[in-house]
Amino acid sequence: MRLGFGLIALLAALAIVAVLTKKQTGAMRMTTPPAAASTTDATVRAQSQQIQQQVREQVDALMQQPRSLPDDAQ
Repeated sequence: MRLGFGLIALLAALAIVAVLTKKQTGAMRMTTPPAAASTTDATVRAQSQQIQQQVREQVDALMQQPRSLPDDAQ
């Protein structure tokens, strides 16, 4: 009797996990339309290029500043 209840509980748990897994994978399979995807790609590419340009400008500005030397010459 106890074995039967344990088996039923195990099957119920497996069924719950299967339903949740199916829901999760179904949510991940949603794809965007091709037009929206290319627009998003273009926006991401533009943002990436803008960030790269800002980093280049900051590095160039830092390279132009003179370095301060420590006062170890005493």
